[in-house]
Amino acid sequence: MSAAPDPNRNRPIGVFDSGVGGLSVLREIRRALPAEALCYVADSAHAPYGDKSADYIEARSRQIIRFLQQQGAKAVVVACNTVTGLAIEHLRQTFPQLPIVAIEPAVKPAAQSTRSGVVGVLATRQTVASPGLERLVRTHGCGKHLLLQACPGWVERVERGELTGAATLAAVAQYVQPLLDQGADTLVLGCTHYPFLLPLIRQLAGAAVQVLDPAPAVARELGRRLDALGLRHDSDPPGEVRFWTSADPRRIAPVIGTLWDAPVEVGQLPASFMRLISTEPTLLAP
Repeated sequence: MSAAPDPNRNRPIGVFDSGVGGLSVLREIRRALPAEALCYVADSAHAPYGDKSADYIEARSRQIIRFLQQQGAKAVVVACNTVTGLAIEHLRQTFPQLPIVAIEPAVKPAAQSTRSGVVGVLATRQTVASPGLERLVRTHGCGKHLLLQACPGWVERVERGELTGAATLAAVAQYVQPLLDQGADTLVLGCTHYPFLLPLIRQLAGAAVQVLDPAPAVARELGRRLDALGLRHDSDPPGEVRFWTSADPRRIAPVIGTLWDAPVEVGQLPASFMRLISTEPTLLAP
């Protein structure tokens, strides 16, 4: 049941990722909730999170959420599987009044729909080793053979906009082909950067292998949460979309424009949100 409309419903939704990969989630949110204003942070200066410690990821995520709160965010979407797997409970405890919707690998639907009983999960190193993914496998993987495959280098290629070509195809094949050789008939995209490599993954896997992207489910869950809290904004015209990065905007803007399929302006995160500083005592940036 939906709550009565809240006057805060006109505020934006904040979305963040270690880099540009979360745009795969942002585009699904845009399709599902076109009237909502959106604020996106690509923490590309610190990507990939998949090679960082849990303390580092927690600290960066706290800083970015605080920045999104400064922009008036009424809810935040964690568009990064690594953050979900390692830090989501910490973030919900740190920001108890803020609705936080988080992406996670689509292990449950993969286990339910596989015909061969073999599922490949493509993710970063940290997601593969995370308690969150371990919980999903333990809860939903009974009787199935789940192959957890880290894919180092994929995030960096997407961050550089290298989505096609022989070198990228070879990098994708290096981690997809072994899963196919072991009988996987279902592949789970466990990193939000990976949907941008989907044409190459499908080229290798063929039509008989299903590839699951959890981003549409995240957009649906966000809509349900906003409805339940009376925070959904559904009036015309389409909401504004704003972008920020911790990297050089001149380098990141063309990549975001390509992935977003439209020219964009990208702002620089303020200096206080660029590095882990003294207010984040758990870890200092190098």
